[in-house]
Amino acid sequence: MTVLIYTSWPDEKSALKAAQILVGEHLAACVNILPPARSVYRWEGEVCTEGEIIMFIKTAAVRVKELKARFLTLHPYEVPAFTVLPVDAKLSHYPYMDWVKQETRR
Repeated sequence: MTVLIYTSWPDEKSALKAAQILVGEHLAACVNILPPARSVYRWEGEVCTEGEIIMFIKTAAVRVKELKARFLTLHPYEVPAFTVLPVDAKLSHYPYMDWVKQETRR
């Protein structure tokens, strides 16, 4: 099964470095790095507004635990977003799902 992981990063440089490592280590088949977004959130009692880079990581569900452990070593935030979204394989393009599976094999 393929999953999509949503996360955000403080800047493009750190996002790109992490993406290259995750794909290079076959933990992710593909990583999309989107242009800057504005995030509004509460942190330590204050409302904050910051620019962030949004990242979508495509991987096999069986690799999520290992990917998360590696992700946490790379991410600079104290509490980074790491949200795993399941992908409906029945409605998705099978050759793409197969490619993700092949690219994330150990």
